[in-house]
Parts: sequence; structure tokens; C-alpha cells
Amino acid sequence: MIEQIEIGDPPIQIMIKRSMRARRYSLRMSNATGTVNLTVPRFASLEAAIEFARIQEGWIRKHLATRVKPQTLNFGSTILFDGVECEIRQGTGRSVRYEDGILYVPGQADKLAAKLRGYYKTIARERMVAASVYYADKLARPIGRVTIRDTRSRWGSCTSEGNLMYSWRLIMAPRQVQAYVAAHEVCHLIEMNHSQAYWALVANIFPEYKERRQWLKQNGALLHRYAF
Repeated sequence: MIEQIEIGDPPIQIMIKRSMRARRYSLRMSNATGTVNLTVPRFASLEAAIEFARIQEGWIRKHLATRVKPQTLNFGSTILFDGVECEIRQGTGRSVRYEDGILYVPGQADKLAAKLRGYYKTIARERMVAASVYYADKLARPIGRVTIRDTRSRWGSCTSEGNLMYSWRLIMAPRQVQAYVAAHEVCHLIEMNHSQAYWALVANIFPEYKERRQWLKQNGALLHRYAF
């Protein structure tokens, strides 16, 4: 069950979610919508949750103030592709085309966002499937189904059946960051956790993982700023 509270002046709306698995209070903020979510242990009192939120009000306001603002896509604007800002121009033909740092999108402006989204999803599927197979082969493990989604809380996931999921927005990140996420997820085919053994596995097949992981921590919010 999700409850909603308000704190401070001007008021900040906070969505409270109770979880049987939660052992402590956890705040998360959606960069895309500005929604503040507070996860609390299942039987925590509402009063205790409100008090925790009040104590964290300064932190919440600071992060809301620095939230990356959504960016509308138009001809002439720019968008990240492989970690580089590319200009969007009106193209010809039926398909989106990337050439020399420019994305050519055919058709009218009202279809631009949908066509770019479709292009990014197609490229994401091709690359993330290939990268998943490549790193899984290093571990001598097969992969299951690969799905591409627009997730907000994670860049990828791996189930116990070996099915993998990736955010298509990773195509906006540098190629090596895309590769790192694939390596990260396929390592869960062996270690379904983030233990020392797991990170040793990641380091074995992707030695420079720390730098790529840090890039996502510092710049990941930028990949969600575009309004598709």
C-alpha cells in the first residue's frame, strides 16, 4: 500500500511505500518526475515515517533543486548518442540515420520523439544482445531472453532463469559504459548478489568496470532528461 504525506513549506509531497523486506528507511527521488519516494519497514508507524522525512527535508530540497530538467526534443536540439551530444536534423527516407555526429530523423516534428525512441530501442537491442552473448561466453554460461525497456530505477537486471533486461537509454551513454552494464548483468548468471565474489567476477571479465560504473553514477540522470 502506498500512502502520501506532505512536509515543509512550501509543501513537498512524499510517497510512502511499505515493504516486508525493508529493514530501514530509504529515500529515492525520480529525476524524470521529481517524485520523492520513501520506503519504510512494513510495520513502521506513519508518525515515525513523517518524522524521518522531516529530518531529511534539507537533503530532499537540495536534490530537488539540482534535478535535471526534462528536455523536449525538436529539430535543431541535441541529444546524447554514445556519450556525445548530437544535433537532430530533419532527414529524408523512412528511417532515422546517424552520420558524422548528426541524427537525421525523417517526417514531421510531431513524430520526431517516437521515431528517435524506436531507433534507440533498435540499436539498444542489437548492442546489448551482442554484448551479453560476448561476456556470457567468457563465463561459459548461456543467456535467456533479452528485453529492452525504459526503466527508471535500474539500468539492467538478470533473473535466476538467465533472462536479461536493459534500459534502451543506455545508448546515450559511451559505448564502454554500455558494455560494462552487459558485463555487470551477465555476472549475475553466476552470483545473484553484489558480494566480493561477484565484483571479483566482474573485474575478471571487465577490468575497467570502476570507471564505467562511476560514469553512470555521475551522469546517469542525464539519460533520463529527454522527454520521449
